[in-house]
Amino acid sequence: MKMIIIGCGRMGTGLARYLKTSDHSVTVIDNDPSAFELLGPAFRGETIPGDALDRDALVQAGIERADCLAALTPNDNINLVVARLAKEVFKVPKVVARMHDPRKSEIYRRLGVQTVSPVSLGIQRFAELLTFSRLDIVHSLGSGGVGIVESEIPPLLEGRMVNDLTVAGQIQVTAITRGGRTFVPTPGTIFQPGDMIHIAVASASIDHLKVLMGLA
Repeated sequence: MKMIIIGCGRMGTGLARYLKTSDHSVTVIDNDPSAFELLGPAFRGETIPGDALDRDALVQAGIERADCLAALTPNDNINLVVARLAKEVFKVPKVVARMHDPRKSEIYRRLGVQTVSPVSLGIQRFAELLTFSRLDIVHSLGSGGVGIVESEIPPLLEGRMVNDLTVAGQIQVTAITRGGRTFVPTPGTIFQPGDMIHIAVASASIDHLKVLMGLA
């Protein structure tokens, strides 16, 4: 896939490196040529010095053929303009903009611009870590209504079936890691000591999950 990243700060650099290791075609645009040094000598993608709102720089980066674009400059307003330009003018299929202000993030999402707010995600993650004991919520989905939880199987559930930890529409064991191998269980799979279980759980059902696992 051809991907364009606008902004070569810490997040832009990290994303560019990550995507390039998956053999995507990655082009990074930044108005400060020295910022590209953060990518390191091993980076084999394309770098273009230029302003985020410079149409010529975007065309040079191949925006007309791009599959994805991430707007990651330090300026929320610039990220929004670039995202809407990519989406509405150049018809880039997947466009995401970083928003530092969580309030703007929600407003722009209503305008059809997909956004990521590191502040909101950070607050949510801190709350999860401080609130939920012995349940490691490793990922929140959507607006946070569903979380993916990881936990070593508690003694209470050893020898019992996956179905015993399933509540339709609320709690679902999605995978088990056992002996270094991760697999998708069936309702009749038996939990064994040392199992690491991965569970999709509705935020409103966290307390119920704790009770089922004997952690309440």
